[in-house]
Amino acid sequence: MKKILVANRGEIALRVMKTIKRMGIDTVAVYSTADRNAPHVKFADEAVCIGGAASSESYLKGDKIIEVAKKLNVDGIHPGYGFLSENAGFAEAVEKNGITWIGPGSKAIKIMGSKLAAKDAVKAYDIPMVPGIDEAITDTDEAKKIAKEIGYPILIKASAGGGGKGMRIVERDKDLEDQMKRAISEAESAFGDGSVFIEKYVASPRHIEIQVLADTHGNFLHLFERECSVQRRHQKVVEEAPSVVLDEKLRKQMGEAAVKVAQACDYVGAGTVEFLFDENRNFYFLEMNTRLQVEHPVTELITGIDLVEQQILVARGEELQIKQEDLKIKGHALELRVYAEDPLEDFMPSTGNLEKYELPSGEGIRIDNGFEEGMDVPIYYDPMLSKLITYGKSREEAIQLMIKAIDHYILEGVSTTLPFGKFVFQHEAFRSGNFDTHFVKKYYSPEALKEETEEEARLAALMALKQYLQDKEQLRIPHN
Repeated sequence: MKKILVANRGEIALRVMKTIKRMGIDTVAVYSTADRNAPHVKFADEAVCIGGAASSESYLKGDKIIEVAKKLNVDGIHPGYGFLSENAGFAEAVEKNGITWIGPGSKAIKIMGSKLAAKDAVKAYDIPMVPGIDEAITDTDEAKKIAKEIGYPILIKASAGGGGKGMRIVERDKDLEDQMKRAISEAESAFGDGSVFIEKYVASPRHIEIQVLADTHGNFLHLFERECSVQRRHQKVVEEAPSVVLDEKLRKQMGEAAVKVAQACDYVGAGTVEFLFDENRNFYFLEMNTRLQVEHPVTELITGIDLVEQQILVARGEELQIKQEDLKIKGHALELRVYAEDPLEDFMPSTGNLEKYELPSGEGIRIDNGFEEGMDVPIYYDPMLSKLITYGKSREEAIQLMIKAIDHYILEGVSTTLPFGKFVFQHEAFRSGNFDTHFVKKYYSPEALKEETEEEARLAALMALKQYLQDKEQLRIPHN
C-alpha cells in the first residue's frame, strides 16, 4: 500500500494518519465545509472537500469517498469509527472498486451489526448469554409470557441498536406494553428497523470488553480487557485497562470466549467483543463492534502494540507476528473522553469557540486530539474534542497523573467533561474499584460537582493567601 484515504474526521482521523505516515504510506483526508481548517486536513499529504457540513452531505457519502479514492489512486480506505465504519454496503463497494478495505469483511459486519444475528452466530460456540429470547418480537402478550418466565426486571432492546437507543428497562408487567411500543418506535426512527427482543436485565453489571485481532491466515488473538463501566446515557466516558475485577483465570476465559465470537463470523482485523459482568462474577456476551474502538489507546499502552498498524498489516494480507503467549499486561492505562458537553446541564452538547486550548503534556500522558485554539466546535458531529489518556506502572499512578493532566488542560469557550472526569477519578467508588454501570446514577449530580469545584476553588484561594502572607513576611525580614 502506497496511499491510504481516511474516511473520517477529528481525533480518530489524525490518530490513524500518524501511524500511516510512520509506516511510510501517503495519506489522503476527506473533509466537510465545516472542517476546512481542521488539524486532520492540515496533517494529510492530500485533502479533498467532499461536501457540506452535515455528515449526510459529506462523511456518509460513500460513493463520493470512493470517487475521490479512485481519482487519487488510493490503495486502501481506513474508516476509523462511526460514520461508515460498520456499513457493510460501503465495505463491499470499496472492495468492488479494487480498493483494500481496512476492516473486517462485510459478512462479519452484517452478522455483528444485528444483535439477534450475532446471538445466533455464536450459539454453537458455547458462549454465555443473558437469559432471554433470540428472536424479534412485536406481540405484547407473547412478551409478557417471556417476561414471566425469565423474571422481572427485563430489558427490551433494539436488534439494530446502539448508544442506548431503542432500549427500555421494564420492572412491572403493567408497564410492558407502553415501554415496548416506545422501544419499537425509537428503534424505527433511529435505525430504520423496529425489531426488538427481550432479555433479563442484569441489575448491577460492569461493562467489560475484549480486544481481538485476526488475520487472513486463520490466526486469532485477544489483547486482554478494557473496563468501560463509567457511562452516561449508555455511552462510555471513562475507560481503563486492565480491569480491577478480573483475575488471571477469568481474563483467560473471557479472552477465549471473545476469540470464539470472532471465529464465529470469520473475523479479520481489529474488533471488540463486549460482555456484561454481574455481581456474581458471571459474564455474558453482549455484542461485537466490527471496527476500531474509541478506547483502543488504553490497550495499546498496556500491550505496546499499535492497533492501527496491525489493521493495515492484516489488510495487506500479512500474517500476525504476535503469538498469544507473547502478550503480557504491563502497567495501567486510563482514558477520559473530553466531550464538549455541559456536565452541569445533563451533559447537553456545548458549542462555541475554543478561545483557549492548551493541552497537558509529559511522560505517561497521551492525547488523541482533533482541535486547535481558535476553532469552532461544530454542531453537526459527535461532540468529542479529544481523548485524554494516562499511563502508569500502577492504577494509582495512572489516576494521579490523570488528575494532574486534567488540571493542566486549559480550555475556554465551551463546557466539557473534564470536571466530570476529575469527579470520577477522585471518587472513592472509582478509586476502590467498587463500581458498575450505575456509577453516574448512584454518585453523580450537578450539585455534587458544583460543591467539589467550589471546595477546590476555596482551597486554592487559601493556598494562594498563605503563599502571599509568607512572601510578604520574607520581604519584611532585613538582610545584612
